[in-house]
Amino acid sequence: MKIVDARVIVTCPGRNLVTLKIETDEGIYGIGDATLNGRELAVVAYLEEHVAPALIGRDPSSIEDIWQFFYRGAYWRRGPVTMSAIGAVDMALWDIMGKAAGMPLYKLLGGKSRERVMVYGHATGHDIEGCLEEVARHVEQGYRAVRVQCGIPGIASTYGVAKKAGERYEPADSSLPSENVWSTSKYLNHVPKLFQAVRERFGDDLHVLHDVHHRLTPIEAARLGKEVEPYHLFWLEDCVPAENQSAFRMIRQHTTTPLAVGEVFNSIHDCRELIESQSIDYIRATLTHAGGITHVRRIAALAELYHVRTGFHGPTDLSPVCMGAALHFDTWVPNFGIQEHMPHSEETEAVFPHAYRFEDGHFTPGEVPGHGVDIDEAMAAKYPYKRASLPVNRLEDGTLWHW
Repeated sequence: MKIVDARVIVTCPGRNLVTLKIETDEGIYGIGDATLNGRELAVVAYLEEHVAPALIGRDPSSIEDIWQFFYRGAYWRRGPVTMSAIGAVDMALWDIMGKAAGMPLYKLLGGKSRERVMVYGHATGHDIEGCLEEVARHVEQGYRAVRVQCGIPGIASTYGVAKKAGERYEPADSSLPSENVWSTSKYLNHVPKLFQAVRERFGDDLHVLHDVHHRLTPIEAARLGKEVEPYHLFWLEDCVPAENQSAFRMIRQHTTTPLAVGEVFNSIHDCRELIESQSIDYIRATLTHAGGITHVRRIAALAELYHVRTGFHGPTDLSPVCMGAALHFDTWVPNFGIQEHMPHSEETEAVFPHAYRFEDGHFTPGEVPGHGVDIDEAMAAKYPYKRASLPVNRLEDGTLWHW
């Protein structure tokens, strides 16, 4: 079997999604997700100019060698653009091999470690009461785990809060970056009240998660982790920027609240120190942005040695292709923790028919050979690319801050 074509498909059924389709001389094809939110066309150019031409004529079963070729063979290694391109190639090759073998991806990886994959949903509200109503809606839908985010008094807009009740949270909604205002003191003073209210209404059995989105310093994060301990969060996510991996050691010294990080990571080197020092509890790297199944499998294997579990990023800034592949990975990986889930739009579901199913707060990946997600190219062509940018953040005095 040889690769005869590799094409990039860009579509925007609600938001921009990038798909790589690799075709073989035996008529078998595979698809991979190459979406990098807010920088989609940078990955498109990387794939079309540097990757796709070098795939032609290669044996698609040589997954490891092809991964090494595009990683080691590029003098300028790593980075989100490069690793998203490699991730798309890798995902598509695993898809091809699953189809060629007549096996769902999880069997190709080594078989099931569990029967179903627990996911968490997103509940947001402009105030605490609004957020509680959204939590109730998710509980009614069967979710056992919910990420909670609410507006902060005195701050006009807050990360993770939808513009209207019941709507999806879609931050990439303008062609140029909008600017938000942030106050750490107002946030720290208010957000523990949210967790108290959630526990008072829903009790102790619901898994509660929260995303800080890199906005605190280590000592501020330590304070927050300590203050929310009575509400036993499932995790506190991205409490500080992780470029300084040792910062998490300081946080760990002050709190027993579980810590999660890694959705912006793109290699094992971004999290090696965090894992080996046992400074985190969950690693959130994605199959798309961290170089595909081949590389994330290495990250998961390292994490397993240090009691760190997976908790992959999985909102709608990744396509159903990544979700499908992730669910197969989640079904196999021994140190699974939880999987993020945000429902895609009906238009996106139509463009990407898939085999995975949601029931009672869990997903199953399906038994279709490969990762079980396809693309309807005619439908995808109905939704052309639209430039969209993520916001930026400023403190109240105008200082640019972490978004």
